[in-house]
Amino acid sequence: MAGAAHIQSDPRETPAVRPWVDRYLPDAQYGKQPDNALVNTAYLRGALFRQRHLILATIGLVLLASLVITLLMTPMYRAIATVRIDPYGNNIVQGQDIEPGLASNEITRFMLTQGTVIESKKLASRVADRLNLANDPAFVGEIEDSPDTGQADAKNAQAARQKLAIDLLQANVEADVPIDNRIVPISFESDDPAIAARIANAYADEFVQEETRRNIEVNRYAQDYLQSQITDVRQKLEAAELEANAYAKQSGIVRQNDGIATSLFGGGTSAPTITAANLAQVNETYTTAKATRIDAEQRWRGAAGTPAMQLKEVQSNTAVQELQRLRGDLKRELADLQQRYDDNYPAVVEVEAQIGGVEGEISRLAADIKSGIRREFEVAARQEQALLGERQRVSQLALGEQDRRVRFGILDREAEALRNQLANLLQRYNEIATAANVQAGTVTKLDEADIPVEPVSPNLVKNLLVALIAGIGLAGGLAVLRETFDERLRSLEEIEDRLGHPLLGHTPFIPESELEEQISNPFSPLMESYSSILTSLDYSLPRERNVLQFTSSQASEGKTTTAILLAELLARHGRKTLLVDADLRKPSVAAHLGHSTPEVGFAEVILGRTELRDALLPDMPENLDVLPVAVTPPNPVELLASGAIGRFVDSVRNEYATVIFDTSPVMGIADAPLLSRNVDATIFIVEANRVQFGQARAALKRLRSVGTNVVGIVLTKYRALHAGQSYDYQYRYYHYTPGKSD
Repeated sequence: MAGAAHIQSDPRETPAVRPWVDRYLPDAQYGKQPDNALVNTAYLRGALFRQRHLILATIGLVLLASLVITLLMTPMYRAIATVRIDPYGNNIVQGQDIEPGLASNEITRFMLTQGTVIESKKLASRVADRLNLANDPAFVGEIEDSPDTGQADAKNAQAARQKLAIDLLQANVEADVPIDNRIVPISFESDDPAIAARIANAYADEFVQEETRRNIEVNRYAQDYLQSQITDVRQKLEAAELEANAYAKQSGIVRQNDGIATSLFGGGTSAPTITAANLAQVNETYTTAKATRIDAEQRWRGAAGTPAMQLKEVQSNTAVQELQRLRGDLKRELADLQQRYDDNYPAVVEVEAQIGGVEGEISRLAADIKSGIRREFEVAARQEQALLGERQRVSQLALGEQDRRVRFGILDREAEALRNQLANLLQRYNEIATAANVQAGTVTKLDEADIPVEPVSPNLVKNLLVALIAGIGLAGGLAVLRETFDERLRSLEEIEDRLGHPLLGHTPFIPESELEEQISNPFSPLMESYSSILTSLDYSLPRERNVLQFTSSQASEGKTTTAILLAELLARHGRKTLLVDADLRKPSVAAHLGHSTPEVGFAEVILGRTELRDALLPDMPENLDVLPVAVTPPNPVELLASGAIGRFVDSVRNEYATVIFDTSPVMGIADAPLLSRNVDATIFIVEANRVQFGQARAALKRLRSVGTNVVGIVLTKYRALHAGQSYDYQYRYYHYTPGKSD
């Protein structure tokens, strides 16, 4: 359990190992990307280096293909003619503004539309007809008609040439619509500079004429449309007038204007009918009669209880006033006579009789005036009643006519609306007819195209630049695709992050020609790397757990070399070590150490046919014993599955400080998992840039399934550049500098 706890920790963080780590594995070079890094630059560098041949070959092939294609391309010349486009045009006379006004935010869309018109098939057809390009061999090529060709075939051939000419025009014309001005260049490319200039100028001329033709067609269309609308509205108006007139006759509706009865179409919809006018007049008369009756009634009510002589009408009557003056004169005359004569005097009696007659006349006249007031009241009341009856009669007539007037008003308004619509259409038609043949001046030709001198394509520099960019993109895509399907383990981070086991160390890639030199030099990068692995291994396992197994997922990953070199290092450190070649399929320890295949070996010792000391290789370094494999047994699995392996391990555990088993690979063979049950720890060897992640994971999973204690992984043949590190990464890791303290 103590060993397991050590395995989960980082061996670099212990006090015993920290000086070695500071010297050989500085943090800046340990190979881990900062946690907050957005891009794994080490992986990118490694990927670029690994795919360098593919990238360079792809870019080179694309550049070569671009060079060849450019040299084989036909030179093309471009001629440019310019036209000026005024979106608002010049309205010379009223009626040219057929289309709605162009808003300022629609200018860009309008200009782009004009550019599309220039590149349209219709304009190309007009240019082809203008220059007769369908029959121009310099443009469409030599096309000979057979003498036996019929009329139908000749038409088909001509149509084919015409279509070819139009397609060539559309493929080579370009209208570059600017955003900062209204000058549109019309360019045309051809292998003949004269043809290019001629067609560019033809395009400019046809575009200007196309605008003129479009204006004329728009005006002609507007006239035709308005003419049809005028005819239609005139017919509808006639029908509406006849219908309204017929309904008016049927309903007896007659309107008047200025007091004169008129027909329906002499007045307007506001002219009242005779019935309505009569009702208004009767109502007005009735109102006046009612007011008169009320006034007369008030006069009579005031006079009915008042003596006649006290009425102001009597008092203000001139006849009464004359009679009153006459009576006064008679009374004065009577007073004079009574002073001279007695009452029986004839003159006095006569004057008294005259006075009585005058007073009787005054009373009679006053009574007549009072009776007149009453008669005025009675007459006013009778007139009011008569007018009230007349008003009710006329009102009934008006109410009866009201429903008919609603229907009549609808018909009349429809006729009036059609009458106004017809007047507007006639006015607009006259305006457009006046402006039909006047050009609005929206497009004008500015500059003609000159015959170009220099070709515009092919452009070697441009094509090579484009090819370079395309080659880089293609190479990047191929590299990414290749990297995606390549799961080989290369970097130090991948070992721990993806395989889930601690990394005990790694060894640099050493060419075969330098391997002997590196092994013989204890301070070489290779031997320094194995020294660091041994340190990590010592830290990971207690001394009492001294039986180790070295295996890998497949052959030739460096497990045998690692086992031999670690065994030699342990022996140099004074620790008695036994190296056992347990690869019963393909043993190689004896050959690595320069010995031939012995007569007895591991299998014979296990089976008890010979003693251990008799099977050891001779001439080994001090403290190092090597048990090789002699003849490979026919049944390795049965041998390793027997209890003899456990007994052998128990017999050598206490005799040696460390026992190392070099076993066969895991994949496809059961030897290593069987042997792992009898050892204290298993070290898994992974060769960088060769072993696939899936293969290594499957091998580790198989070991774990039988309870194997995998204490760590050793990455062999590590290539710094392939992992994204600098070129001298492994040498800075393990380079020994004399004079520097540890």
